[in-house]
Amino acid sequence: MRAFACWPLLLAAVGPTRVAMSIGSGPDGVAITTARIVGSFIDYTRWTAKPDPLVLCLVGVTSHASRLDQVRQADGRSVTVRGVAPGSLAANGCNVAYFGRLEPAVLRQSLIAVRGKGVLTIAENDPQCRSQAMFCLRQELGGLAFSVNIDAISRSGVRVDPRVLRIADGNAS
Repeated sequence: MRAFACWPLLLAAVGPTRVAMSIGSGPDGVAITTARIVGSFIDYTRWTAKPDPLVLCLVGVTSHASRLDQVRQADGRSVTVRGVAPGSLAANGCNVAYFGRLEPAVLRQSLIAVRGKGVLTIAENDPQCRSQAMFCLRQELGGLAFSVNIDAISRSGVRVDPRVLRIADGNAS
């Protein structure tokens, strides 16, 4: 197992494009771990213009987003969290879109609408990562795992640090 300094809970690469992190303890363990992972995604993403404030939008019914309001950027700045309707991501100035449960067609349409517009996209309820979100979260084997959709990242309008992509490939060095 390889360690990556900025991902202290990294357990193991579990296959190409998949990584698992142990779930925090307590009743909010999944939410705490989700917040850590989402915070890391934000830290390793660069927008063409530095968003100030960075706006994280919750779309749909989320199960593990209760701690996202505690996410801080690496420089200590907070992240503004707001709930939005699926079709209003651009109008609400969303820099990050965290998708909960939505009808598959609504999720896909929302992702198409922000493609190339500098929005980091994360799906909470898409274990097969079919929606074309950049990152897809899922619980498995006592951990919280994620998949990376490199094609979605390449079309996103944001730059994700290659180290995140190497972690997802099981190559954390």
